[in-house]
Amino acid sequence: MLDFYRRLYRTIRPSSGDDESEVRADGGVVSDGPAADPPTEPDRDATARLKAALDRRFGSDFMESSIFWLPPFLLMGLFVYGAVIWNLLISLTDYQRFENAPDYSDLDFEMYTRALADSGFVDAAVNTLILLVLFTAGTLVVGLLLAILIDRGIRFENSFRTVYLLPMSLSFVVTAQFWLWIYNYNNGIANSVIGTFGLGPVSWLGNQDIVLYAIIFALMWQFSGYAMVVYLAGLRAIPREHYEAAKVDGASTLKMYWRVIIPQLKGATISAAVVLMVFGMKAFDFLYSLVGGYRPPNGADILATKMVREAYANLNWAYGSAIAIVLFAMALGVIGPYLVYEYRRDNL
Repeated sequence: MLDFYRRLYRTIRPSSGDDESEVRADGGVVSDGPAADPPTEPDRDATARLKAALDRRFGSDFMESSIFWLPPFLLMGLFVYGAVIWNLLISLTDYQRFENAPDYSDLDFEMYTRALADSGFVDAAVNTLILLVLFTAGTLVVGLLLAILIDRGIRFENSFRTVYLLPMSLSFVVTAQFWLWIYNYNNGIANSVIGTFGLGPVSWLGNQDIVLYAIIFALMWQFSGYAMVVYLAGLRAIPREHYEAAKVDGASTLKMYWRVIIPQLKGATISAAVVLMVFGMKAFDFLYSLVGGYRPPNGADILATKMVREAYANLNWAYGSAIAIVLFAMALGVIGPYLVYEYRRDNL
């Protein structure tokens, strides 16, 4: 395809020198307009150096392929990163409701100061950190155990893999309704199970001391299948000789996995952890579907729900934008080190 565009470009581009003029019948020359000054030697040298530098950095087809990547690059820059910059500007104003347009002449950090002094924001930030840490760590552990079981060749391996991965295909809305039924106080499965041991019933979503952990458990159920697939791919990539060498050295199964196999899953662990933390930051859909509103159960408010509540329920656009920028900074704190790690490994 690129060769075709090169040939087409050479065919339709104007040629240089005397070919740009057309000879008249009387020996004169037909000119399309005033002749442009030919580029000077320094201009040609600067252009050549720039093109050579781009070719060395991005490949010889960088300029020729720009017709394919430049339009989506510009659209992405406008509608994604441009929107982020605009949101940052709004967070530096006192914009609220729809009474007037934002005033960009007096920018300050008042909304960020307000956030630090807001106990609701602090509680939501703490809940967000707890959710990210426990959800990510718990999902990785469960996914690793499931991957090890399947890798060891248990019966009905394909069926188990499908069952474990199925929740990942469900949306947050479906998952929330499913767990809302499980956590039902009167006839939910959770209270029925613990009732057989003489415990409960427990208000899983009404008790602010345990509601966040109940939500984390539901999210772990949904995403443990994803962690299982990532770890299973990592386990299948480890040569079987490593297992055999550990057995020859007399290592037990537990020591073999702890000292030989799991250390080789570092790349899989980092990749899965980054994706899971990003999903944890996007848990607004789950909490909104769980209660049908912007206000999650007491003790389960996170930055995503507080951001949407301030912006769309209270119409505090500037304050909601400031919370969004804090969430964006947290996401960069997760993704940035991962990109640096992959870049140093020449994977980018």
